Formats: sequence, C-alpha cells, structure tokens
Amino acid sequence: MAIEEILRAFKDGQLDLDEAKSQLSSNYFEEIEGTTIDHSRQVRTGQAEVIFAQSKTTAQVLSAFTRIADNGNNVLATRVRRESAEALQDEFPDSTYSETANLASLVLNEPERLSTPIGVITAGTSDLGVAEEAALTAEFYGSPVVRINDVGVAGIHRLFARLDEIKTCRTLVVVAGMEGALPSVVGGLVAKPVIAVPTSVGYGASFHGLAALLGMLNSCASGVSVVNIDNGFGAGFQAHRINQL
Repeated sequence: MAIEEILRAFKDGQLDLDEAKSQLSSNYFEEIEGTTIDHSRQVRTGQAEVIFAQSKTTAQVLSAFTRIADNGNNVLATRVRRESAEALQDEFPDSTYSETANLASLVLNEPERLSTPIGVITAGTSDLGVAEEAALTAEFYGSPVVRINDVGVAGIHRLFARLDEIKTCRTLVVVAGMEGALPSVVGGLVAKPVIAVPTSVGYGASFHGLAALLGMLNSCASGVSVVNIDNGFGAGFQAHRINQL
C-alpha cells in the first residue's frame, strides 16, 4: 500500500494507529528471511533495490523477489543459481532468466525507453557472462544495447571493423580479462565515456582478474573509468545512468 493510501485509511478510521505505523515502517524497509529489503530506494534513487543472489538460499531470493514485486516495483536479481531461477519462474511465469548472465528479472512497469544506445564490447567470448550481465541490466532500466563481441587486442582488426557502429553509442562498457588492454584501446579511438570491466578470465598470473583490474586502473587513455572485477551489473547500471543525462 502506498504511503498516501495508508494515511487516507488512517484518516478514514480503516486503520488504527499501530497498524498505520507498522505499514508506514514497512513502506521504507522490511526484514524477511534474514534480509532487510529497502522498499524506499525507488523513491530516493529512481531504481528499486537489486537482489545480489550469490550465497543466498533459494528461499531468501524468492522472498526478497516476492516482496519487491508486491511493492509494485520491477525486480532484478544478479548471480542467480539455476535452482533459484527455476523457483522464481515457477512463482513468476512472466519473469525472465539468462543462464549466460545468471540474471533474473520481472518487469511490472515498462520503463522509459531511451533512444540512444549503450555499447557493450567484449575482448573474448569467455567474457560474455559478465558482458551480458551489463547488457541485460542496461536493457532492464530502459537503454538499448549494441553488443560487439570477441574483438580483443589479439586481433585488433576485428575492433576497427566495428568502429562506425561503436561510435553510434552514447557510452561504452568494455569487458576484458587476461591483461585487460581493450578499454585503453577503445578509449583512445572514440569520444565516448568508457566503463572498463575486468574479468577473472585468464591463466595463473592474471590472479583471477587482478592483472586486468590494475591494467585498466593504469590506463593512459582519457575518459576510462573502472568497476570491480566481474561487476557487469555495476557497469551496466552506471552506463544507463550516463545515458539518462
């Protein structure tokens, strides 16, 4: 129930003081299954709370997903295991799940669809899971996405062949593992904000993405910012925020 409805019901005598206080409190946050759900985030920031499902039980994911939906908000959950995804789809037949990105979503209210696209670029196919998390996040919030895959520096001509397409995008998410060089190359070729995403893809000395992270943080290209290792969601969210401006 919206705050205005609660206050109106209290004024009309349909709710007593204690019940009204309880419902107002749960409109801001609610504790359920060991999770405190931030219901007011949609009002404060424009986007509802996102469920980080990694290490959560299926029951915890399902209860959080349910309460966010019950509050009338679109729901996005990242790092969702197949077991949890199946439970969500049983409960919410209209929800979608990407096994590539391990991302589940439910759209109750169609977001404003922006006209300018975001580019999501991968160095290699092994980076695709993180890239899809970024792409699907941006699409969930209303940004169209141009996907450009497997154009890493080992075959740089593949990137040059897509430059005209890349330049149509308002901002770029560039995803790479190994040495993490691709965002620097892209940043030196286009007049667009570049959000670099290091992935944990690589052999031993990549240190599970640390080598790529340090390479991106030390980029000599202007306009490159960096999110955490494998944080496709953070990159997609930030790219959409830029696209909204």
